[in-house]
Amino acid sequence: MRRSFHDMNNMRILRLLLICLPLSAGAQAQLQWKEIEPGIWKATAGQPEKVTLLSVADNKASKSSLQALPAAKFPLPEADIAVTYADGKVYLRFPLEREEQVFGLGLNFKTVNQRGRVSQLHMDHYGGKDDGRTHAPVPFYVSSRGYGILVDAARYLTVYAGTAVRVDTKNPPVLHDRNGNKDWDSQPYSDAVEILVPAAGADIYIFGGPTAMNAVQRYNLFNGGGYLPPKWGLGFTQRVPTLYSQTDILREASEFEAHNFPLDYIGVEPGWHSMAYPCTFEWDSKRFPDPKGFIDGLMAKGVRANLWLNPYVSPKSSLYPKVKPLSGTHTVWNGLVADFTLPEARQAFKDHFIKNHISLGVSGYKMDENDGYDKWLWPDVATFPSGTTAEQMRQVYGLAMQKMTDEWFREQNRRTYGLVRASNAGASNFPYVIYNDYYSHPDFITALVNSSFIGVLWTPEVRASKSAEEWVRRMQSVCFSPMAMLNAWADGTKPWSFPEVEKAVQDVAMLRMRLLPYLYSTFAQYHFEGKPPFRSMNLVDGFAYTPQVSGGKLDATLNPYEAKTRSDLKDQYMMGDNLIVAPFFAEQKSRKVYLPKGKWYDFYTGKLAGEDQVITVTAELDKIPLYVRDGGLIPMIPARRQAPKAGEVLPLEVRVYGTAAGSFELYDDDGLTFDFEKGAFSRVTLKAEAGKGTMGKPQAGKPFGYRKNVTWTFMTK
Repeated sequence: MRRSFHDMNNMRILRLLLICLPLSAGAQAQLQWKEIEPGIWKATAGQPEKVTLLSVADNKASKSSLQALPAAKFPLPEADIAVTYADGKVYLRFPLEREEQVFGLGLNFKTVNQRGRVSQLHMDHYGGKDDGRTHAPVPFYVSSRGYGILVDAARYLTVYAGTAVRVDTKNPPVLHDRNGNKDWDSQPYSDAVEILVPAAGADIYIFGGPTAMNAVQRYNLFNGGGYLPPKWGLGFTQRVPTLYSQTDILREASEFEAHNFPLDYIGVEPGWHSMAYPCTFEWDSKRFPDPKGFIDGLMAKGVRANLWLNPYVSPKSSLYPKVKPLSGTHTVWNGLVADFTLPEARQAFKDHFIKNHISLGVSGYKMDENDGYDKWLWPDVATFPSGTTAEQMRQVYGLAMQKMTDEWFREQNRRTYGLVRASNAGASNFPYVIYNDYYSHPDFITALVNSSFIGVLWTPEVRASKSAEEWVRRMQSVCFSPMAMLNAWADGTKPWSFPEVEKAVQDVAMLRMRLLPYLYSTFAQYHFEGKPPFRSMNLVDGFAYTPQVSGGKLDATLNPYEAKTRSDLKDQYMMGDNLIVAPFFAEQKSRKVYLPKGKWYDFYTGKLAGEDQVITVTAELDKIPLYVRDGGLIPMIPARRQAPKAGEVLPLEVRVYGTAAGSFELYDDDGLTFDFEKGAFSRVTLKAEAGKGTMGKPQAGKPFGYRKNVTWTFMTK
């Protein structure tokens, strides 16, 4: 039946009232959840803003990979998810069970389990408080019960992760009298995560399990799958002092060769610009009189160039007049802040960068100073020509920079790998690793653990050390991270700066190079399956503390100290499916290592280390403790200085640990292009059982860089 204009007009008015009603003071509404991908549900609260984290990242879900994950049910009782609208803001509430643990909520440096903490997720230079002000304030949390929740809003969100108690709670905490009652607690039990979104609306996503790892996988795959770096990106990199010239850098590359130390790419620091802070993005003619010759000279040594920059445009740059009308009202160090939510601004940068860098052969970028501090970054009172607020711009600037630079290289079918100081939700598929100016070794490892919950990569880079022992320990950690980097921009440090431990440092760097088949396959797993390559033990099956409740009483399998330690374990992690990494720090004589269920074996000797237990390890200066699961296969190549080149065919050794049957999916492609996204890759199954190993047959016509005759080394006698 056709409706009259009058009837349609009345319906429009009614719909408008229904939309606006929840935004009135104190109004509550029921969120309507829709499964948009297998195991992923979405609901819209209020009226979401145009600029959000996921809209800027703009990645496409890996649908086939999502379909391959285990089936998941909606993980929470819908009636217990509450949303309230008041004061033009959104108030969200999600239930928590008594022993539930909360992970994620940004790149934290001191804590892993976030339950009982309050965070304002605010892009910032590292502040040292784990209060939410961080390089990656990702509004995504993962529950130990096997689900994840993302709030897609480019705002400063405040998260109360089991800290607030409502009057009408179904699970009120026990009332204690502080006068004489030792059980009184200043922070009583709370049964909810509550989130304040200072905007009129937001999209909310729930990622099902059934495990916490499955939830993380869904999150990463929803954002395009994890990034697969070029093979050279997983080699070793050295960042040179600020004012090094092209002659100095070429000499540096030769020194690495003379010391037989790995080197795949060099970081060129601010001195390459004709002006830095703010930047011209144009070569200094005195230090770099022949940029193309410089880059070609490095490539002749098998070394690539990665250029440092900050995004603020100098008045001396030829780019300045083009982006001035496309920039914000405030400057940073007298440089323009381009509005990267405008396509015209992105195009201006693209033209400039391709002409001056990428067309010359530059391999990628280190994008600095795009996070904070408040005292020098653009203020929240700044405005931008697109209408994007300063707060939103703060939250998405690093995302926007990653997105546009990634697109430049993708268009040329060249993989890149670089560094960034600011990231956020949706960044899993971007070719960047986060770093910062902070320098606590233990906290760097905590950040590496936490990065696995939020779809970002982090490097515990090496810069300086007070002793030879500290130097070795830091180098060992960085060689078991997403980017093996020595950052010598300030003092010109070299890997051999402590001669007494040069061999130990060289050995661990060469061990990383030997492990490239395992590491590259692990990153392929990140891309195709969504599993983070470096991951918290709380994502490992058989490790997470899961107390049983019977008859209303807690039946814990661990004592309270061990239960708390496991939930906040921050000094060991997994590299891939098979390898536990447990770094030592300077002056540590021994440390504890927590081994999950199943037998685990020492990587170096093949001896049984333990099974579902805590072991104590004595420090050895030349070794970082590594443990392999029973049936674990570790494919390796001979030691070499640089990553394998396209078309190169190498001998392969497969180490086999334990007595259980095991298998490993060995992945390979050309290591340089995005052709693998069109099917140009090999995935070959390695199997070992009863003292015998076999390798599947590579598919004809697909890149595969290993010889057919494999050396099998059975480490466990």
